Order: sequence, then C-alpha cells, then structure tokens
Amino acid sequence: MVEKEQNIDITVAGGYQPNVVTVKQGIPAKLTFTRTNAQGCLDIVHSKALGFEKELPLNEAQTVTIPTDKAGEFEFSCGMDMFSGKVVIEK
Repeated sequence: MVEKEQNIDITVAGGYQPNVVTVKQGIPAKLTFTRTNAQGCLDIVHSKALGFEKELPLNEAQTVTIPTDKAGEFEFSCGMDMFSGKVVIEK
C-alpha cells in the first residue's frame, strides 16, 4: 500500500509538542498546529528552510504543507525564534 499523505498534529503550548517530527521523503506532508496557550510569541510559526509562515489563532488548527523532496533536518520556530522544533525528513 502506497502512502498518499502524512499528517502530523502539533500542539503549541509553551513550546511545541512534539518538538521533533519525522516524515518520509517524497510523500506529501502536512503539519497541523493548534495553539492552546495565549503566550505571545507562539502566535506565529515559521520556517525559512521549509518555506512557510503561519499565524496561529488561539484554539484554531492551522495546517501547512511542507516539501518532502529533500531528506534532512529542518527547523521551525515561533515569531521571536525563542521556541523551536524540527522536522526530520527520512529517505
């Protein structure tokens, strides 16, 4: 059976849980962030390496599609770069 899509849920509350996620190379992947804490700088998540920036309204799931064409480790962080997480794309 061929996987068509990878979906990862990340809770945003004083950081990211989980803060390291692993996906497979070449299979489309979506990260869904849900902010459950009103801490200010966590209202934005961004990643230059993965090419996204997303506002995170409180208690509203926000999904980003990430490229999976290259294997490696790619960071994402809050608007002030105080909290971070990592996406590991495995071959």
